[in-house]
Amino acid sequence: MPRRPPEPSSRLTAAEVGELLGVSRETLDRLQTYLDLLVRWQKAINLVGPATLADPWRRHVLDSGQLRRSWPKDARRLVDLGSGAGLPGLVLAILGVPEVHLIESDRRKAAFLREAARACGAAVTVHAARIEEVPPLMADVVTARALAPLTDLLGLAERHLQPRGVCLFLKGRTVETELTSARESWTMCLHREASLSDSESQVLIISEIRRAASQSV
Repeated sequence: MPRRPPEPSSRLTAAEVGELLGVSRETLDRLQTYLDLLVRWQKAINLVGPATLADPWRRHVLDSGQLRRSWPKDARRLVDLGSGAGLPGLVLAILGVPEVHLIESDRRKAAFLREAARACGAAVTVHAARIEEVPPLMADVVTARALAPLTDLLGLAERHLQPRGVCLFLKGRTVETELTSARESWTMCLHREASLSDSESQVLIISEIRRAASQSV
């Protein structure tokens, strides 16, 4: 088990995050390139909350990269919904996920994703379109962060998830309310993991999603 990171009052360094995620110096350099671009583009495009850039290795790299702990064996294709700044999808591509699709309808953000992927040497496919408009991608894993309530996320993920696929969703303080609401419309197999980056957050690992009988068309 990885050690717990320092408390949020202590800003995490690249080396500390590298130890927590178990990544090489070369990979940390590529992640630093990503963060440098994020700061540069943030001046023109609102990619992330400005306050998060005070502790970017914790708030963005560790928060996204921790999903590798939950990665299913033999999974290859990842679809990241509403990628925005590439969190978590682009970070996971830099960490070595082999086939990554980033869906982002905002064309300026999609341009950032393409430039960041090029600069970091990450092989990704960027879909500059609404999630509902992209043809089904049959992903092994679907991810999302700060995109929508869980009920809506499951509806979006269902389109792109292969039958035995898994959703990895990063959720914060509202997770219990969102789960209660989602279970009115969906059945699912749920497992949770405590977040490495935020003591008030969780990683939801969801499989076997089905619309509840009352919601079936």
